Amino acid sequence: MRSHYCGEVTEKNISQKVELCGWVHRRRDHGGVIFINLRDCEGEVQIVFNPDDAKSFKIAETVRNEYVLKITGLVRRRPEGTQNDKMKTGQIEVAASSIDILNISEAIPLSINEYVPVSEDIRLKYRYLDLRRPENAAKLRLRAKTAKTLREYLDEHGFIEVETPILTRSTPEGARDYLVPSRVKQGHFYALPQSPQLFKQLLMMSGMDRYYQIVRCFRDEDSRADRQPEFTQLDIETSFLNEEGIQNLMEDMMRHVFKKVLNVTLPAKFPRMTYHEAMLRYGSDRPDLRIPLELVDVGDLVKDVDFKVFAGPANDLHGRVAALCLSGGAKLSRKQVDDYGKFASIYGAKGLATIKVNDLDAGMDGVQSSILKFLSESVLQKILKRTKAKTGDIVFFCADKKSVVNESMGALRAKLGHDHNLIEGDWAPLWIIDFPMFESDEGRWHSVHHPFTAPQTMDVGILENDPGNCHARAYDMIINGNEVGGGSIRIHILELQMAVFRLLNIDEQKAREKFGFLLEAMKYGCPPHGGIAFGLDRLVMLMAGCSSIREVIAFPKTASAICPLTEAPATVSEDQLKELGLEVMKKD
Repeated sequence: MRSHYCGEVTEKNISQKVELCGWVHRRRDHGGVIFINLRDCEGEVQIVFNPDDAKSFKIAETVRNEYVLKITGLVRRRPEGTQNDKMKTGQIEVAASSIDILNISEAIPLSINEYVPVSEDIRLKYRYLDLRRPENAAKLRLRAKTAKTLREYLDEHGFIEVETPILTRSTPEGARDYLVPSRVKQGHFYALPQSPQLFKQLLMMSGMDRYYQIVRCFRDEDSRADRQPEFTQLDIETSFLNEEGIQNLMEDMMRHVFKKVLNVTLPAKFPRMTYHEAMLRYGSDRPDLRIPLELVDVGDLVKDVDFKVFAGPANDLHGRVAALCLSGGAKLSRKQVDDYGKFASIYGAKGLATIKVNDLDAGMDGVQSSILKFLSESVLQKILKRTKAKTGDIVFFCADKKSVVNESMGALRAKLGHDHNLIEGDWAPLWIIDFPMFESDEGRWHSVHHPFTAPQTMDVGILENDPGNCHARAYDMIINGNEVGGGSIRIHILELQMAVFRLLNIDEQKAREKFGFLLEAMKYGCPPHGGIAFGLDRLVMLMAGCSSIREVIAFPKTASAICPLTEAPATVSEDQLKELGLEVMKKD
């Protein structure tokens, strides 16, 4: 039906007859000559209709944007001065000899040939139109190339791709499962997998040695700005490799992908940082190292001040008082400072205290702050020295529980970095290691990663007697402040796995009920193994320079897990419910 793609017609085709198919991207009538930019998946080309060809010209007069056309014509060089260096086809044009309208289009609800802001709901409702925009189509092409390159690397390094079940058993992994009722066994349910975690461990027990899969996963989570109920991850598992071996291999894979897809050279060695150091310096276990700002502890300096907001957390084992100095920040207006305080409150902070340094050499008279009356000059000078504040700077303070301070100040650090153009460099990958094995919530232990992560100790007694000080053999890959991958060495000793379950308040009966098939398999020569999973959506989002994963998913859902395109989720008929033995309970 066509001889060439629109975007591939170039000077080498001059004097050739071509047949092209595509959409009308733009139509212009210039003094009796009609120009149409025809667009397909490879780009645009300019078509010229001359009134001398009355039949074609008359048809061209009727076409509108997004009509689907077939054009036959002769490729020629554009007249001098009319070339368009911004277009791949900008040196040539096609003189049309015939035109067929393959389909018409009504006026579309969003603009394709030029950027006009439109709500995300409209974009998602008409996603098939939104994807006609060349910049959006390019993101999906980038995604496809990234996935292809990942597969090529893993195939070349001895990994085999194995598909694992989508209909499986419900197992607790932190988020709620999506349940699928069984028609043939009423009252029973499948669950859609949150990850292939258990199956990939079983593959290691099967002797597969190196497995991977680009797999769809599902989590029924509460509404969050940049999460999807269904997402895609690159899932990887290996046998007989330790943490360093897996990290080195994955680093090499990431360098290969960035080089081949973006022609970007990542560092020859990704830095390693412990979880403790990351939280202390950046308030986050996924710090963006391109931002030079760091948190500074000042709790020891304010333990004895007559200001309970500071002194309370400073004297609490679970509290923290942290400061963050912004160079040149003294020029911020009162409203700007207040807005940063409101931003921190999103993450639980009750407020931010600040000190503006107008003249460092003037002592108390050279600073401006509502908390000065609570600080002696000696304490003030120690704070300014520790934070390395200079004339013209502002110091932000947050005092609360460690978790609140870390989350709010970590987020503030990132926001200040972006708001004030402090980003240094393009790409900053690193590994976060030595995570706590468990965290405590209301007297109960929870896994920081998942219950199959191996502790750094193999001694069950140490694990059970002091779980709060045990570290996990876990590792996360961070790029530019985003966790793109997380993994761990897995537990391969049955006794150790049962000890972890007990700490998580999963007794033997419950463990057998939920994970019996895995525990049974561990009896028969389970090898040491470990792996990692990369969020493909988030990785491609970063590579494409987007701010949301929805931009790189073909048909994403909204933050509230709704699909405006298909209007899912939707009700089903009474007959379907009866067949499944289900009844919908109406909420009051």
